[in-house]
Amino acid sequence: MTDVSTIMLDMGRRARAAADALRATTPDARTEALIRLAQGLRAAEAEILAANARDIANARASGLSEALIDRLALTPARVEGMAVAVETIAAQPDPVGAEMARWTPANGLDIARVRTPLGVLGVIYESRPNVTADAAALCLRSGNAAILRCGSDCLESSRAIAAVVARAVTEAGLPADTIQLVPVPDREAVGAILSGLEGAIDLIIPRGGKSLVARVQAEAKAPVLGHLEGLCHTYLDAAADLEVARRVAVNAKMRRVSVCGATETLLVDRAAAMRLLPVVAADLMAAGCELRGDAETRALVPAAAEAVEADWTTEYLAPVLSVRVVDGVTGAVDHIRRYGSGHTEAIITTNPEAAERFAKGVDSAIVLINASTQFADGGEFGFGGEIGISTSKLHARGPVGAEQLTTYKYVVRGQGQTRP
Repeated sequence: MTDVSTIMLDMGRRARAAADALRATTPDARTEALIRLAQGLRAAEAEILAANARDIANARASGLSEALIDRLALTPARVEGMAVAVETIAAQPDPVGAEMARWTPANGLDIARVRTPLGVLGVIYESRPNVTADAAALCLRSGNAAILRCGSDCLESSRAIAAVVARAVTEAGLPADTIQLVPVPDREAVGAILSGLEGAIDLIIPRGGKSLVARVQAEAKAPVLGHLEGLCHTYLDAAADLEVARRVAVNAKMRRVSVCGATETLLVDRAAAMRLLPVVAADLMAAGCELRGDAETRALVPAAAEAVEADWTTEYLAPVLSVRVVDGVTGAVDHIRRYGSGHTEAIITTNPEAAERFAKGVDSAIVLINASTQFADGGEFGFGGEIGISTSKLHARGPVGAEQLTTYKYVVRGQGQTRP
């Protein structure tokens, strides 16, 4: 039997060859592959759902939490959502070759900054089989080859989706090795990707829990696009409209507790805590949310449990919310600076000045004003899908779509100039 390291090195060589060949393909061919992918997902719905049912059965047998099973689960609506996301990506302008800027300096050279694919992406993800379709589609749109390594808990689902991807790619005339799914569940495959596969991988993108991201950042021999956990905050300002606060706070936490954009800490301005907190807390608890609060919170909401220091740094991914009363925008920003992961924060206020102070003061990838943190999603940003939410500050930040999966080069045209 071929060992994992041999399998992975072979995948790396084939991915590099595919990436080089992709540079000669046309935007129309890549669009065709995406259209075929969307059609194929719909046609293969039964096979995908059957594979997903096997994954869910195995996950329950192994004791996986219901929150993570929700991430893993596919339904007809979610398969349709994958297909719609692929169609949205197909309809977007192809970023490859687009001119970002063009100018002529005093030397008379015609200089253009042009978008170009990154090359080969190593995408490591857990629990969410839809990432297989999203990542494949975004890599096709941006002209990149990819090696996808899903979690063992969604391997059956991802294999079914990857089979659809493979058909779409070959039917559109693109290199067959453009998108490859690691075929084995061995953890050794992750280590192989982190090694860079002898220089084959240009960028590693981890999408998963804190321990996965920490390992990737510690061991990777290739550049990493960071995606830390979603320690997202919603801050209710003194000037918050009560009805907006109620609606947004419940949605931000409870719409889907298992996504990285779910609010994990609710911050409330001390000046309006008595007006806002009891009502919002009652709504949250009625929706099935457990509250853990500081002393001021518990004085206003006796049903809340006592929060401990670890609660402020916990991504629950469950119907649990930590709550703290703070001293205005300054107190909210200070708390987020100390405990946040740089992912997504929201303010609820009718005061434009407070909103501006919050937006400027918070150094996170996404800042929302009077909207739910659950909008932290590439699809909601109009990207069709995302390969993750980057909390890095270099190259790409926030939802990573097709455009963010390109870099650039300079194309310089002259008329025989020489430098004096």
